[in-house]
Amino acid sequence: MILLRKPIVLVVILSCGLLSYGQVSKTRSEGSFAILSARAAAARDANQLDEAIGLYKRALVLKANWAEGWWSLATLYYDRGEYAPAAKAFQRLLVLSPQSGTAQLMLGLCQYELGDLDNAQRHFQQARKIGIQDDPKLWHVLMYHESMILVHKAKYESAIESLHRLSKLGVSSEDIDLAYGMCVLLMKPSELPPAGSTERAVVVRVGHAEAMDSRETHDTAKKLYKEAVEATPAFPNIHYAYGRFLLTIQEPDEALPQFAEELKLQPNHVRARLQIAAIHYRTDSATGIPYAREAVRLAPDFPFAHYLLGLLYLDSGDAASAIPELETAKAMVPIEPRFYFSLARAYAKVGRKKEAEETRAAFVRLSQPAGADASSSAGKATPDSHGSGLYRLDADTPQR
Repeated sequence: MILLRKPIVLVVILSCGLLSYGQVSKTRSEGSFAILSARAAAARDANQLDEAIGLYKRALVLKANWAEGWWSLATLYYDRGEYAPAAKAFQRLLVLSPQSGTAQLMLGLCQYELGDLDNAQRHFQQARKIGIQDDPKLWHVLMYHESMILVHKAKYESAIESLHRLSKLGVSSEDIDLAYGMCVLLMKPSELPPAGSTERAVVVRVGHAEAMDSRETHDTAKKLYKEAVEATPAFPNIHYAYGRFLLTIQEPDEALPQFAEELKLQPNHVRARLQIAAIHYRTDSATGIPYAREAVRLAPDFPFAHYLLGLLYLDSGDAASAIPELETAKAMVPIEPRFYFSLARAYAKVGRKKEAEETRAAFVRLSQPAGADASSSAGKATPDSHGSGLYRLDADTPQR
């Protein structure tokens, strides 16, 4: 199944569910409106877009509360790739029909194309909350663009999770492979190689391997990843991508040399250092400490680097050194429960009982679902083991 990319297809799908607004009266002005609106619809259906746009604009002067007219005008602009006037028309429509989730989606798509990602994300969230037209392709469009906003913001792990949800619905296309490739290769859309280039083909190839993994065809994904690495071993972040994949299928011994190889190519690669450190956690934490310490030096604003260094210190028996790292991580991301859990353990180790109790209570509060009994979270297993997704934490991650 291919993602909807051509706006003209979107227009056809979305137009099916529109409701008419009002009836034409017999006054002269509304008679003119009836003629103009009919001519506009006919021009639209004949794909005479310039004429249709002019006629809709004239009709809307006569009847500014004509919601269906704003919809048609907006989608015509969208079809032509004129996203700024399309966005304005969708905004006028939403004044009249604020509970139209499909209009919220379309406005968000316009804003995405205009690079207004924060507002696009806000309108996508509104579309989800209100609900959109019951067509699977529209939901796929929404999910794809939500994922791409995360890619633009370098939230690669979160984007991969979002893309996985799309893949599990059976949706596949080269655009999705490309999105996966950008995520695992730590590449923003602005950094993509030109279309048709050998380098761009590598991104698609690696992304296809990751897409195979999302469908739980791990053996096929591993084969594709291995072939891509062997074919282009010097491509930036390709060893990191392969190592990350190997961690997701619980093969850390094979992942370790891939991260080491990436460090040979890029000695300041923060994520590769952290992945090596994470592999050593609870098996040989002392060996992991230098990797995490260097990651903190290279990326002092990266919460996960401080968190992992704190974990390694704590597991090595140096709770005093762990505390400032864990406190830094908690201050950077105060809503992350596992930061509190590990910090509470460190406080307890050095005898700071009151702080340990307070921090443990904060962990329980942050961990429980809305409305749940706080006591239900008290006996949960430790959340800081590698198997629980240590390598997936994506809180304000660095570019590399």
